[in-house]
Amino acid sequence: MKVVVADNDKLKLTLEGIIVGILSGAVVSMFRWSIGQLLTIFQGAYIAARHNVIIFLAILVLLGAMGLLVAVFLKKEPNISGSGIPQVEAQLAGEMEMNWWSILWTKFVGGILSIGPGLFLGREGPSIQLGSAIGQGFSEITNETGVFRRVLIASGAAGGLAAAFNAPIAGAMFVLEEIYHNFSPLVWVTALASAVSSNLVALYVFGLTPVLDIPYKESMPIGMYWHLVLLGIVLGLFGRLYQKALLVMPSLYDSLHIPRYLQGLVPIILILPIGMAFPQFIGGGNSIITSLNGWGFSLIVLIGLFVLRFVFSMVSYGSGLPGGIFLPILNLGAILGAIYAVFMHQIGLLPVSFESNLIIFSMAGYFACIGKAPFTAIILVTEMVGSLQHLMPLAVLSLVAYIVVDMLNGAPIYESLKERLNIDNNYLNRVSKFNDRLEMPIFEGSTIDGKYIRDIPFPKDILIIAIYRGETQIIPKGDTVIKAGDRIVMMVNAAKRVQIRDEINHLINGID
Repeated sequence: MKVVVADNDKLKLTLEGIIVGILSGAVVSMFRWSIGQLLTIFQGAYIAARHNVIIFLAILVLLGAMGLLVAVFLKKEPNISGSGIPQVEAQLAGEMEMNWWSILWTKFVGGILSIGPGLFLGREGPSIQLGSAIGQGFSEITNETGVFRRVLIASGAAGGLAAAFNAPIAGAMFVLEEIYHNFSPLVWVTALASAVSSNLVALYVFGLTPVLDIPYKESMPIGMYWHLVLLGIVLGLFGRLYQKALLVMPSLYDSLHIPRYLQGLVPIILILPIGMAFPQFIGGGNSIITSLNGWGFSLIVLIGLFVLRFVFSMVSYGSGLPGGIFLPILNLGAILGAIYAVFMHQIGLLPVSFESNLIIFSMAGYFACIGKAPFTAIILVTEMVGSLQHLMPLAVLSLVAYIVVDMLNGAPIYESLKERLNIDNNYLNRVSKFNDRLEMPIFEGSTIDGKYIRDIPFPKDILIIAIYRGETQIIPKGDTVIKAGDRIVMMVNAAKRVQIRDEINHLINGID
């Protein structure tokens, strides 16, 4: 078995990543466009239903039919439930396997039918799963296996997020920080190649205008940065509330004694009265974010909007419908930023001209603390608003919000959702006879930094095959000294990959 990644393998994977990115960009662009068109149609229909009973009944029947069709998809393919990001994480960790073609078409159609009518769900999670399915399909066509297959799946996920938000750097960073949990050059180069090529396709379809084109008048002066600390604490508290509420929703739905695949009918039917009453507030929330600073200074309206968006986001995602929480989280963060800005303006502590700034900063802070992926949050919002002027305040606010959730024992939301998946133990048994490649980085401050390999109590059922120090490959021996910055490459039992990864994480970095 070939275990060492040569330069020509890196080049090959990079080229394959570009192909996966182009395919992901095309599919996700169609997905994104279809959702936008369907949402516009439903917004008009909801308004028309206010004064016409026949239209009201017709929409009700249509929504019911759409809900039942999505239920059929969910019963056939349960792994399209939710955003799909926890499933991608589990697949890359070796805990589960999926039928890429079944995932691709059911998630595509089911996602459009679930998000298009205006439910408070995002397109980014499904886009990531669509991209990963394309990466998996491409790896099967090209007969890639093991680590190369996983890298292509991860690169497809990066391409999916890049096309969903026109954010290629954030797409690659999200895969590294949140999904793959590995900053290997093999991963990030391929993921970046996929994300950039996918984004080029999306830019061709949707144009160069930033996804969140929020106008602002001036940069926030350093003397007002205390607002960022205070707002970061507020975001952290509400972020922890979001985590707890989201994780309890499935049990609340189960109390209704409705089969899991039919629970999506609840929010699909409820969107009708919500859409009739507030057609401008439905959907993932992209248009709400861009128009927040033009709504005046009514705290009551902003607080009411936050409550509506928070509660129905939980109802929408908790049902298991194919849809994400990425954009709804950004939306809630933006509303919290607007509430803070208006409140501080009313008590005379903040000029109203900085409301747009706090809306932008709060999006990053809220996602950073809920997803516990601050780098992704900062880069994502930077790319979505199309400006580099906010990097410092974004970083300050994200860090404070992250620390608050960390102090409250909050875990990354996608990791928590992954732990609740039904892992197929039969799959683990089937792969138990295969070996797999595991690569672990050694961070500064590691407990094994400066130790000889022979003195490190590695698990017995692994084989260390290579150590990378920068671009230099070292053949491991007993007297080889491990240094911070090294990447250790091991062969492990495929079925025990996750268990061994966790054991080694604890051994070398003190991470459980």
